Amino acid sequence: MTHAASLLERDAKVVAGIEKLRFFPIAVVAGEGSWLIEDGGRRLLDLSATWTACGLGHGHPKITEAITRAAQRPAGAGGLSAVHPDSVGFAEELLALTPGDGERRVYFGHAGTDANDVVLRACRHATGRRRIVAFKLGYHGGMGVAMHVSGVHIAAGAQPDAGLYLATYPNPFRPHADGDDPVAATAQASLAEIEAELARGDVACVMAEPILSDGGLIVPPKGFLKALGELCRKYETPLAVDEVKMGLGRPGLLHCFQLDDMVPDIVTFGKVIGAGLPLSAAVGPKEILDGPAASALLTTAGNPICTAVGRQVLRTLVEEDLPARAHAAGERFMAGLRELMPASDVIGDVRGHGLAIGLELVTDRASMTPDHKLTQKVVYRAFELGAVVHYVGGNVLEITPPLVITDREVDQAVDILGRAIADAAAGRVDDEKVAPFAGW
Repeated sequence: MTHAASLLERDAKVVAGIEKLRFFPIAVVAGEGSWLIEDGGRRLLDLSATWTACGLGHGHPKITEAITRAAQRPAGAGGLSAVHPDSVGFAEELLALTPGDGERRVYFGHAGTDANDVVLRACRHATGRRRIVAFKLGYHGGMGVAMHVSGVHIAAGAQPDAGLYLATYPNPFRPHADGDDPVAATAQASLAEIEAELARGDVACVMAEPILSDGGLIVPPKGFLKALGELCRKYETPLAVDEVKMGLGRPGLLHCFQLDDMVPDIVTFGKVIGAGLPLSAAVGPKEILDGPAASALLTTAGNPICTAVGRQVLRTLVEEDLPARAHAAGERFMAGLRELMPASDVIGDVRGHGLAIGLELVTDRASMTPDHKLTQKVVYRAFELGAVVHYVGGNVLEITPPLVITDREVDQAVDILGRAIADAAAGRVDDEKVAPFAGW
């Protein structure tokens, strides 16, 4: 038995299955830049960045330096009952980089889940209203209120939050309205659906992803998010935009909501903001996030190591101009993937912004029927060929590599994905090998 096989066997015996989402038998011992290294030395091109959390790559020297410096003489273990320079500095710098009006505050926690959970509860308290509007197949967290407003979890059987309304997210590839322009009609239908809920006067918050990531990397029609913001202002309802997965440089701009030239009331951050360490944040109005005191308690939130890293992440995004890098790399990546389409009838669509890319797999482009089994086989085959990529929405490859990926690595990735799709479509991937790694 290899060491990797032994490690996987040990994992199966001791680590709880409820926190596993496995797509192939991967056991990694190190990472470097855009690469993961398996036991035995095989290098895997990382096209997930751990669901975007390692957006600056693996072992970025500036992040390593920030961790080491903060860990040598840490100022306690959290920001709950004491202040320290990195917690205050992180909040100041995040405010400076996040557009918004009026007096604002920063909440920091450990993951996007708690940032979204706190925002939803704070909006309920501040407005005195109960109901929440979110979207079908959206994802805002794995526990608490955030989980119970996540359409992905609800579709899988989770109990929805009392008072939740799940609206239809407009999908240009699969429009749900008819007309001369089905895409525009779909956006308008979604907005009308939401306005009907807002008009009741009891909605505490609308929470939306600027790109619906786990629901299938769905890029909404241009202008949808801006129109949603205007609608929320009309009905004096806070709009919270969840940028946990799609923000901070990944879309080719610092913030994903900037793609639609709008500014939400509240923004939540996570994943890349901690460069792989547990850190999240929410930026919003003082009147929502300032009270009541001690209603969102996490002992180690705002700890000096994570906030020191968060500050360095923000600096690195700006100093290395990683949003521009993501834009250029994403254009190259999507162009390469689209060049695969004439030779592959199972690639239904390639979409995205920057390094947030979705490749939708179908049985054939005539029917555009989603092909879940093929997608499972493609990600497994890509792993065998030397790349880590996951799928979302059942049949969409979610391609979110580190923002530091090079042009040469982009071209390697396109080659691997092209071969993986061709091999899976030709029946060269064994069903029995894939079965234990069904993903979701």
